[in-house]
Amino acid sequence: MQNTFCMRPAHIVEIVTPKKFRLNGLWFGPRRPRQAIIWIHGLSSSAFSKLDIVANLADTHTAVLTFNNRGHSNVVRIGHLSGKSIIGGAAFERFEDCVDDIDGAIQFAKKAGAKRIFLAGHSTGCQKAIYWAHKKVKDRNVKGIILLAPMSDYAGMVKKYSLPKMRYMQSIAKAMLKSGKTGEFVRSNFWQDEPNTARRFLSLYTPDSTEQSIFSYFDPSRRARILSTAKLPLLNILAEKDEYADRPVHEIARWFEQRGPARLTSVVVKGANHSFKTKEREVVRIIRYWIRKLK
Repeated sequence: MQNTFCMRPAHIVEIVTPKKFRLNGLWFGPRRPRQAIIWIHGLSSSAFSKLDIVANLADTHTAVLTFNNRGHSNVVRIGHLSGKSIIGGAAFERFEDCVDDIDGAIQFAKKAGAKRIFLAGHSTGCQKAIYWAHKKVKDRNVKGIILLAPMSDYAGMVKKYSLPKMRYMQSIAKAMLKSGKTGEFVRSNFWQDEPNTARRFLSLYTPDSTEQSIFSYFDPSRRARILSTAKLPLLNILAEKDEYADRPVHEIARWFEQRGPARLTSVVVKGANHSFKTKEREVVRIIRYWIRKLK
């Protein structure tokens, strides 16, 4: 899969969400598939991420739809059918808007004829997939969810910067929010990661936010309320050498098995990092095998 020159056939698509936002994407595989996998990219990523996995999941009966959700890139304009637009991207997005984005992708796959639909999230896309399942518990369109490297953004940053520094950043963001500076970026002389508005920072990097309460393995005493409501079959693929893991991934796997839904399968990919670089073929095999077993 690691070629210096590679061309893959794909259709460029435009998704219109129920709230009429316009999102661009790529469609791999047959135009009228029996089943479809909807790929939900991670923080500040895009429809072009993980194509060595995405494109190779498609076959004669399976299409894969990867699309730019409202958190793609860092700062972007998100178009609306009204002709207006909003500022989006990872720095500005509202986490809860992911439900509308995913609903739009599901409706697109349904209109293409897919009878079985699966959600596949990578990194922060995992939280979005689970949150969608939590809000849409009665939806019968999706048959299962695939999580790839479902790490807590908060725990990852605590590992990188230390808890005192993260609390300092949180205090800055909370003060900005209180003073009405919701659209300004949170900054510090030691912060090396992408900038976020105060609201987005607190969603990503505080342990009690809705977003970070989904994978709360950093606090084993917590009840994983949102994760436990996701009653769909769940495939949890963890990277053994995930650089964002704050503890051995086998401990995180056990947390998922104890807190997750009854129909949960965890797999640890040996030697893999957060991006599953060089392990794409193995990930594709794991996903295909799991989907076949659900028939």
